[in-house]
Amino acid sequence: MAREDRGRGRDRDETPEFADRLVAINRVSKTVKGGKRFGFAALVVVGDQKGRVGFGKGKAKEVPEAIRKATEAAKRGLVRVPLREGRTLHHDITGRHGAGRVVMRTAPQGTGIIAGGPSRAVFEMLGVQDVVAKSTGTQNPYNMIRATMDGLKNQSSPRQVAQRRGKKVADILHREPEAKAEEPAPADAAAPAQA
Repeated sequence: MAREDRGRGRDRDETPEFADRLVAINRVSKTVKGGKRFGFAALVVVGDQKGRVGFGKGKAKEVPEAIRKATEAAKRGLVRVPLREGRTLHHDITGRHGAGRVVMRTAPQGTGIIAGGPSRAVFEMLGVQDVVAKSTGTQNPYNMIRATMDGLKNQSSPRQVAQRRGKKVADILHREPEAKAEEPAPADAAAPAQA
């Protein structure tokens, strides 16, 4: 027992780097010749709250051991997600896994995290501050997290898009403002002509 406590203390020292959130814990049973053997399955989300997140699951005879295994698995599977201004997503996206579907939308500053349980844990560990998410199709936390992660993996920043297209970031970002700037110009020009 003392050994586990020492391990946990080490995790507390690492908190500036990684934070973890226990999403679900299930009691599972295995039927054997003499009856049933009970164990526990844990689902944990880990992130540095600066754009990296991962999830893991672990099974063991006792809860603390299951959580430890899940945390280690989550740290092995970290994914980097580009964030806009370090607070929200770059664009709206839909993630799918099995019957689960999670729609994630960017949000203006001050919106906060509007999302259901498992998805909320992913966003908090990722470091997103403003996002609106809606999950449909399943309530299973494992599949909801997988659907959320699927969407986040497909998130791309303007820098990544520019690199893919062989262009500069400014070319991609400044196309929309130019189109909006041109629309009011003819209206302004027409106004003096009518007067």
